Amino acid sequence: MNTNLVGLNPTDIRGIKPPVEIPDPWLWLWVLISGLAAALIVLVFVGLMRRKKTQAAEVMVIPPHIRAKQKLAEALRLISDPNQFCTEVSNTLRLYLEERFELRAPERTTEEFLVELQNSKHLTLDQKLSLGEFLQSCDLVKFARHEPTETNLRELHDAALRLVDETQFDPIAAASSLNPPPLPPATGSEIINRKS
Repeated sequence: MNTNLVGLNPTDIRGIKPPVEIPDPWLWLWVLISGLAAALIVLVFVGLMRRKKTQAAEVMVIPPHIRAKQKLAEALRLISDPNQFCTEVSNTLRLYLEERFELRAPERTTEEFLVELQNSKHLTLDQKLSLGEFLQSCDLVKFARHEPTETNLRELHDAALRLVDETQFDPIAAASSLNPPPLPPATGSEIINRKS
């Protein structure tokens, strides 16, 4: 009789365990490489998005007076149709005034705009009068079916250009660049030093 089998209960016999899988030592390397590749792809994507955003932010802003002059030049193509020409020139000047001086010109009737304009300090009295005549002349063509000559239309165009030219720069900045600021009044000790 086998001494090793003594004392064993026949019900204690268990089945054979399945084979144990030994992890591949290279598995961690592949996981690490995959993680690094995913991180690199994300970094490249984020970098491209930032570059695209900065390029979009670097769009050059065209000043209102330049846009107005370009639109006024384009409006000359419509001079054979007085209604369209006056509508385009008037809308261009109104939009310019809104962008340049924050005057709500496009949303108002001519009368409403001229009333608001009287309280504005952005334009001189001559410019306000000239603008009023300009807008009323355009309204005659647009709404009263007035048929101006081509000479009259060119005069309207010139009046719009002249107003843009006169108002394109800040009058205070332009005046101060031509004339140096006045000297402050001299004190008593400075007067003595200047005489000696």
